Amino acid sequence: MSTSLKKVALITGSSRGIGKEIAIKLAEQNYNIVINYARSKSKAEDTAEEIRKLGVEVLTVKANIAKKEKVEEMFKLIDEHFGRLDVLVNNAASGVLRPVLELEESHWDWTMDINNKGMLFCSQMAAERMKNGNNGGAIVSLSSLGSLRYLKNYTTVGVSKAAVEALTRYLAVELAPFNIRVNAVSGGAVDTDALTHFPNRDELLNDAIDRTPAGRLVEPDDLANAVMFLLSPQASMVCGQTLVVDGGISLLT
Repeated sequence: MSTSLKKVALITGSSRGIGKEIAIKLAEQNYNIVINYARSKSKAEDTAEEIRKLGVEVLTVKANIAKKEKVEEMFKLIDEHFGRLDVLVNNAASGVLRPVLELEESHWDWTMDINNKGMLFCSQMAAERMKNGNNGGAIVSLSSLGSLRYLKNYTTVGVSKAAVEALTRYLAVELAPFNIRVNAVSGGAVDTDALTHFPNRDELLNDAIDRTPAGRLVEPDDLANAVMFLLSPQASMVCGQTLVVDGGISLLT
């Protein structure tokens, strides 16, 4: 096992989008980075090369985080390559976008497995390493406004995000004695690749632009900045909270 002197951060689903933004910001703060991806090796390697130019080490790992044995294999690789883990960002997410009466068991299982089981497995294994490292650590998970509010065709994802926020609270209380801080960031509509799968994408974006008090869409950088705050020493007493980054749209009736 090698031992890294730099802190190490694992960001799930980080080959693109919000996860990539978070990985870059952590690399700029001199963290070595673990990029987890599920499908495109080429995108992951492109992102890794971009981050290596910032002067840090990058490990790319393909792993379906819904499968516990795959998560175990990923953490074994992290142990072998870096010998430590200081930060986990649960960013990877998926879901089936259908009206509630059209949902099938497979749709439900797919969404909950990735968004909730994956978060649980990664958080458990990360926490074990953070405890053993004696320096604690921080875990931040990504949620969305659909956890609390109705969004069209968003049933499976919305319910899974409500579970993300609930699990954040339970993890926060149980891990706080080990100096491991656990929080979440909930974002409004963000125009990323993930949104292209929404059948009502244009409607969602136009509505968000029109109704957001701040006058613009939330951007990946906005969410990444919130994650960085929660990972920082400045948030040392923030425990089990969900920070909403939506330009104020959730305040409207």
